[in-house]
Amino acid sequence: MGRHGTIAGRKAAQDSKRAAMFTKYGRAIIVAAKAGGDPEYNATLRVAIEKAKSIGMPNDNIKRAIKKGTGELEGETYEELTFEGYGVGGVAVIVETLTDNRNRTTAAVRSTFDKHGGNLGTPGCVSYMFSRKGVIIIEKTDDIDEDALMETALEAGADDMITHDDSFEIQTTPETYTDVHGAIVDAGYEIVDSDVEFVPSMEAAPKDANDLKALKKMIDILEDNDDVQKVHHNCSADLEEI
Repeated sequence: MGRHGTIAGRKAAQDSKRAAMFTKYGRAIIVAAKAGGDPEYNATLRVAIEKAKSIGMPNDNIKRAIKKGTGELEGETYEELTFEGYGVGGVAVIVETLTDNRNRTTAAVRSTFDKHGGNLGTPGCVSYMFSRKGVIIIEKTDDIDEDALMETALEAGADDMITHDDSFEIQTTPETYTDVHGAIVDAGYEIVDSDVEFVPSMEAAPKDANDLKALKKMIDILEDNDDVQKVHHNCSADLEEI
């Protein structure tokens, strides 16, 4: 399955990092709610809430995060920072963060790259190897009609749907992502995973097994950092299988 990973691998990763994901999704809701606290009129907030609910985030946590975003409750101010660099074996890595302390986050990301054979680079050093796309993953089951799903996605503005062994991968532009996500949910489909991601146009992979383990370790540590929202890479190997 390569970079896409399996449904089982995605679910296992989500389960193992559920507590950390509460923090990350809470921050995403806070930031989204700054544009308005009603998900009916704020599509970005609606998607953030749906994703938080999909991992079992309690409603009280969601409501509190919305109120922090709208200013009804006192809360932190987060800024978005994106880091680019290379892991071992020339694998390109992009790290997206939401942080209330730029210096802390920068130091932590740099240290993680350095300790695991990577190199943190300058903005633009690897992003040219990626395209920004919305990616929505739905598990393939007997009761899903592939043509009906594709029709729903395309009518909502999706660019393409890729069929994998165990899933359907719907791709959108960043601009149409929230509309397509909403249409799929409204049609009754269960989404396993979704986000606006950096999708690689070229791939790389360490040849040495120890280097693969070092790359996975680096990415795991980055993902465990509360300030890190998402880690993207162009490794062709499925790191969840290592």
